[in-house]
Amino acid sequence: MARTLIRNIGELFTGDLAQPVAAAGAIAIEDGRIAGFDPPDASGFDTVIDAAGAAVVPGIVDGHVHPVMGEWTPTQDALGWIGNYLHGGTTTMLSAGELHAPGLDYDRLTPDLVTALAEVTAATTGRVRWSGVKLFAGTALLVPGMTEAHFDRLAAAGARLVKFLFYPFSHDPDEARRYVRWARARGIRSKVHTGGVSRSGASQICGFEILSWLAPDIAAHVSGGPIPMCDADLDAVVDHTDFALEICSSGNYASTLRAVRRLDAQGKLDRLCLGTDTPGGTGVIPRGAWRNILYLSSVCGLAPGAAIAVATGNTGRAHGLAEGILAPGRPADLAICGPVEGSAGTSLADAIAHGDLPGISYVLIDGVVRVAERSRQTPPSRLRPVLTCCARGA
Repeated sequence: MARTLIRNIGELFTGDLAQPVAAAGAIAIEDGRIAGFDPPDASGFDTVIDAAGAAVVPGIVDGHVHPVMGEWTPTQDALGWIGNYLHGGTTTMLSAGELHAPGLDYDRLTPDLVTALAEVTAATTGRVRWSGVKLFAGTALLVPGMTEAHFDRLAAAGARLVKFLFYPFSHDPDEARRYVRWARARGIRSKVHTGGVSRSGASQICGFEILSWLAPDIAAHVSGGPIPMCDADLDAVVDHTDFALEICSSGNYASTLRAVRRLDAQGKLDRLCLGTDTPGGTGVIPRGAWRNILYLSSVCGLAPGAAIAVATGNTGRAHGLAEGILAPGRPADLAICGPVEGSAGTSLADAIAHGDLPGISYVLIDGVVRVAERSRQTPPSRLRPVLTCCARGA
């Protein structure tokens, strides 16, 4: 049984919006899960990390990525993007569809094709832990004519999501609603592209009118991906629906500010979740998830702990995951980080509130150290954690 202790923690962010900050100075990890806080006996651990006063935050859950094959993305002709996102503090990713597969003809999608593409991606890219990152791939892009047998195949492949992107909503609203029900009956969540058309130019425009009767589990990038729905629709979605609302790096800053402030004023921040909507036309952004957190806090006015919780616990919960919250029994996915030299913040919370990127020193996934001493994607933290013991077999 592998046991890890992280001690001398300066700030502990839980990822739980109900209690985003915990007054604990140590975390015990056993067999990849959080065993408890401030253990009375600090002996017998295989690995000990002295946090040196740095902060511990949950690993970020990126709810909107577009993988294709392994760590290659044809939209930017780039390699290694998943490992680079890990160095940006992201430990879990959810595919919003593998639509960038080379040669995919959006005008000739069939039920069997979209199902087979999801099965293949789940069995290849989604089967491997890329640099340890948990990537849930195999998200089918829904088209007319699908049957329950297609959803059975997706469930057997381990799909977590299906997505309305190219689906013509005027075709058969009853069919679209059946898809949502069929997915839920199999433990699969539904996500829908909202706002104007995407980079492909082939996606369907979706605002409040469609969302009100479709009632998906998650409305993707409600403030734009890249083009948002109109302000009146955005307000109506916040006011008159109850499903999860996603904000992405690819969106409109003014619409993001509008949505977050409205959700916060109504006490509905528990509905808010995050993604980067990358790789794509927005690019490959290893620090994109942290940029979202910093915007939520320094511009939208959320407390640093709440902004972190939106990116971790909220996003994990919206997708039915245990990841994203640091609590006993939960996966030990976390980052140790602190203010960068020269930052206005004297603590991580101060830095986040000011909009300053943190310096990441360590990233652990299921208790295993995946980034050690410093991230290759952030400046070094002013606080320097030290690994004082090596885990057996690491």
